[in-house]
Amino acid sequence: MGKVILNGSVYFEADSETFEDFLKVFYKQENLKYPKFFKMDTLSKLAFLGSEMLLKNNARAPEANQHSALLFSNRSSSLETDRKHQKSIAEGAKRFPSPALFVYTLPNIGMGEVAIRHKMQTENAFFVFPEFNAVFLHEYSTAILKNKKCKEVLCSWVEVDKDKRHGFFYLVAGDGDMLHSTNIINELYTQRT
Repeated sequence: MGKVILNGSVYFEADSETFEDFLKVFYKQENLKYPKFFKMDTLSKLAFLGSEMLLKNNARAPEANQHSALLFSNRSSSLETDRKHQKSIAEGAKRFPSPALFVYTLPNIGMGEVAIRHKMQTENAFFVFPEFNAVFLHEYSTAILKNKKCKEVLCSWVEVDKDKRHGFFYLVAGDGDMLHSTNIINELYTQRT
């Protein structure tokens, strides 16, 4: 069973054989029109869909995206896709490794697709940590907001590796609103399941 929780409530849930199938069902349910979605690896699809939900369901002008930064993180980088790519190389006598698969062996590709779709033209960064790091998300996003590098930051923990498959997304604006604290970020992250 997979589910999407938006602002504390279940927005969508479906039984699917695989996480990949769940993402495809959700994409179709949302009636999104982005053909490159089907070329993306699982990590990029999760980053794309999570960001889409947050940006689509937030009462703000679409042109606000031009001043929005992206701050993504996870534990495994793109290791799952890297393993698939390595396997396709190892099977070289049977077939050639897919160039399309190789493109998605970088963790920032999903973030790039979000920036392209929403015309985001400011700072973006993808960091890898051994575990969810609310302190870093809070400090980094607050710093770039206070330094006027952007007007809002879309923050995310997007993990896809073996049985760990989940995304957590939030948007912070202004100078790092008082509600934007490490404790609140950790609390929201813990409640996501």
